[in-house]
Amino acid sequence: MKAYVPDDHDYRSKARFGRIVCIGSYLGLMFWFSLWHLFLIPVPTANPWVIWMIHMAPLLAFAHVIIRGNPRGHAWLCFVLLLLFIQAVLAASNPNTLVYGLGYTLLVSLLFTSAMMFARWQARYNKQLAHRAEQKQADLSNND
Repeated sequence: MKAYVPDDHDYRSKARFGRIVCIGSYLGLMFWFSLWHLFLIPVPTANPWVIWMIHMAPLLAFAHVIIRGNPRGHAWLCFVLLLLFIQAVLAASNPNTLVYGLGYTLLVSLLFTSAMMFARWQARYNKQLAHRAEQKQADLSNND
């Protein structure tokens, strides 16, 4: 394992910013799905609630991760978002769902980026805290 090299970056504020953007884009994506599939353009040949739930299931599976702020869970969310990104780009390439696809692509991209950066910054902040605790413990043992 590599030795920790201390740095002077403010990962706490960066992680907080990433978390705020992540929560906002997560809620925005869920709002976008709800607005589109239930009110604006519901599928006439199927139950719109079933279509809505199929789109919401992958996002709702990560609700506890978003609430708790777990960096590893945010990294796993990024893997799932790659599949949603493919679906968003396909929707944007269809002239009938161009507006939906562009909004979908924008929100998925924003959520992916913010979740990835939150996971990175929070992990580094946790390493900083552990290093500071080690230094404090070493200072206390040296003073005795």
